[in-house]
Amino acid sequence: MTSIDWSARADAYVESDAHREGADLEQLVAWAGGARTALDVATGGGHVARRLREAGLQVVTCDPAPGMHPDVICRAESLPFADGAFDVVACRTAAHHFADLAAAVAEMARVSCDRVLVVDTVFMGDEVEQAEALRDPSHVRNYTEAEWRAFLEGAGLAVREARLVRHTFDFASWLLRTGCAGEEAAHVEALLGERVAGGTLTLDKLAIRAAAGA
Repeated sequence: MTSIDWSARADAYVESDAHREGADLEQLVAWAGGARTALDVATGGGHVARRLREAGLQVVTCDPAPGMHPDVICRAESLPFADGAFDVVACRTAAHHFADLAAAVAEMARVSCDRVLVVDTVFMGDEVEQAEALRDPSHVRNYTEAEWRAFLEGAGLAVREARLVRHTFDFASWLLRTGCAGEEAAHVEALLGERVAGGTLTLDKLAIRAAAGA
């Protein structure tokens, strides 16, 4: 994964329309219902934490970038928390940046005593992958639902529910957030094809509710 100054991006992620709202975020909050404590992994702009706190949960945030102002600075692959420390462990729209997703999922499973909730852009083909990496060199990969199930089940989690959600947001802002402009931006748009229309980009996201224990 290319080294990126995520702290310099912090304000952009706080203001990001692609992150601060969406049906996937509402689904994640609904799935967290009834829990008392939560860990927001790779919190970024803090939108998951904000919504979970509004729902009455006690939330701890973590992120490797100090500029994101997390409660704890750490990578998803190495969470400095005790086994079963949280009712809910959530990770939204971040896993495609993780260098070792299997290790990150294993850590999320370890520190959860109940639920692991993940949302991320799903694999939509090689052209979309090329566009993602060109727009943001820190992009590692989007994964299929089958791959996600294998990661979760390999960590000892049982997948209870999986939903595909279409997410539409401002295309220009999406490019600007990573400094993608000029010929590169034009190439990204060409690779995305019909997913870009009327100044917006539509991507497919996968939301999964998994439970601790088989």
